[in-house]
Amino acid sequence: MRIGIVTKLFLLTAALCMLILAVIYVGQTIFFKDYYANRKVNDLRAKLATFKTAYMDARGNSLAIQSLEQDFYRTNNVTITSLDHDGSFKHVNDFYLEIKLLKALTKEEREMRIKVPLYALMSMEEAVSGQALVKIGDQLIVLGIKSTSMFIPIVLQHPSGELLYANEPFKRKVFWNIDSHKIELSKNSFSSSREKFASLFGVVTDIKVPQAGGSSDAIYYSNALFLEQINAFQEKLLFEDLQLTDSLLIQDYEQNNVKYKLFIQPVHYDNGTTNYIFAMASLQPVDEAVQMMKDYYVYIVVFVIVLILIAALYFSLKIARPLLRINQTTQKIANLDFSESLPVRSRDEIGDLSRNINQLSATLHSYIGKLREDIEREKQLENTRKEFIAGVSHELKTPLSVMKSCISILKDGVAAHKKDHYFEAMENEVDKMDHLIVDMLELAKYESGTYKMRQDVFAIDKSIESICEQLAPGMAAKQLRLTVLLVPALVAANQHRIEQVITNFMTNAIRYTPDEHEIIVSTVEEGNQIVVCVENKGARIPEEQLDKVWDRFYRGDAARQRSEGGTGLGLAISKNILELHGVEYGARNTRDGVAFYFRLNKNR
Repeated sequence: MRIGIVTKLFLLTAALCMLILAVIYVGQTIFFKDYYANRKVNDLRAKLATFKTAYMDARGNSLAIQSLEQDFYRTNNVTITSLDHDGSFKHVNDFYLEIKLLKALTKEEREMRIKVPLYALMSMEEAVSGQALVKIGDQLIVLGIKSTSMFIPIVLQHPSGELLYANEPFKRKVFWNIDSHKIELSKNSFSSSREKFASLFGVVTDIKVPQAGGSSDAIYYSNALFLEQINAFQEKLLFEDLQLTDSLLIQDYEQNNVKYKLFIQPVHYDNGTTNYIFAMASLQPVDEAVQMMKDYYVYIVVFVIVLILIAALYFSLKIARPLLRINQTTQKIANLDFSESLPVRSRDEIGDLSRNINQLSATLHSYIGKLREDIEREKQLENTRKEFIAGVSHELKTPLSVMKSCISILKDGVAAHKKDHYFEAMENEVDKMDHLIVDMLELAKYESGTYKMRQDVFAIDKSIESICEQLAPGMAAKQLRLTVLLVPALVAANQHRIEQVITNFMTNAIRYTPDEHEIIVSTVEEGNQIVVCVENKGARIPEEQLDKVWDRFYRGDAARQRSEGGTGLGLAISKNILELHGVEYGARNTRDGVAFYFRLNKNR
């Protein structure tokens, strides 16, 4: 069964689009999530390396480092901060309480104000709302760990033994019993932690709470999960003696089915201290996007399949329509029907094919037209040959008949006293046949296509004057008036042949101009050309016969006897001479006569 090209293109396009759709579906449901996560991790890895360089260049400038952290958050939507060697915020110090020791042993300790960070004990919302359990003037017992940079609180306790706030991960790690004033260290705590442990008793002199809408508020304290991960990291530093190399540590974390990436970049200084760049990135956007795509993929697939079918059908028709049109046109060309051409509406291979077929059709049409013209020309030439043979036969038959009659008369001795007359008549007939043969040979030479016309430079006005003097006796015999209007000019042409053309034009004019009428010979300058015109008055040529005057043996009056005309080849010879020169020529009827003209190029 034959399948059309439209059906083939439709099936092929639809199958290809379906395959692409299937590949996209598999890629998005299986590989896209991992690809996105890996791409994001690699991008953040490079950006953290850049951040680390800028961090070290800041050389501990808190304002510059906070600006770097805020820019990184705004640009990448990744929470980032810097921690000291104990895992505490290094360059953020706007969420704390200040206490004055009450049981100080020395005067310096009594005057000392100790800052206790609160971000690991209470939420920023509670502190800002004014509902915190601690106020200025309250007495507190603070249990925590001594650090070189700050005091790390684990428990805030009222002197009565009431537990106010606690850092739960640290409390479980360090203490196993907190009851009234009885505090016992856990057996799981390390000896180093035991040595760092301290208890402070004092009165609250100041509470610092971040301003709502502040930059640090947005980046750090409002993100409880971020603070929780910092606490977990700090716990490992303090209680597990975590040692990190210079390489970036990446950890996975998941909460409430949302995946996060933790980035920890140690920054070692020459003095032996180590800081940490801590960042947390959420992978929730890609999880939501993948889940949404899974939920709505059925609708998307249905819509895309319909779109694929419509697009495949349109594509098939778009491609196949010009091909079908090309097929129809080529069938007509095969049947030699060149009337239809293909529209070229595109600049692609189909457009090139249509253009080439149109060119092929035009070329074939031209060649077939020329072939038909050649056939017609051959027929015409055959007719011309027949007319030529008939004309030559007729032209030679008369002088031969005259000569035969004269010879018979002379042979029989009749009218012997007219012997000289008959010899003169035979001589005239021989001259006419000689002229006829010379003209026929000259015409054949011009029509052979091998004759090369030599170019001369001569004065056309002088040549015309000389010809007029030579033909003056013939004009005088018919009492013709000659008017000569000449412009002095030099032309580039073959002088002998052009004079032959002018002679033929004037001889023809003398022959067909009635007695006592006028012949006008003129030259007119038109641009770079000279127009030569010979006009005879008193006789016109029918319009339908103007083009025939250049044919062999043509005579305007069919009843005219040969004795009144020439060989009938003069204008045919003139036509060939002028065509070999490549100039314009013609004949036209004037108001009361006929004008023969031709153009010559002036000598530059």
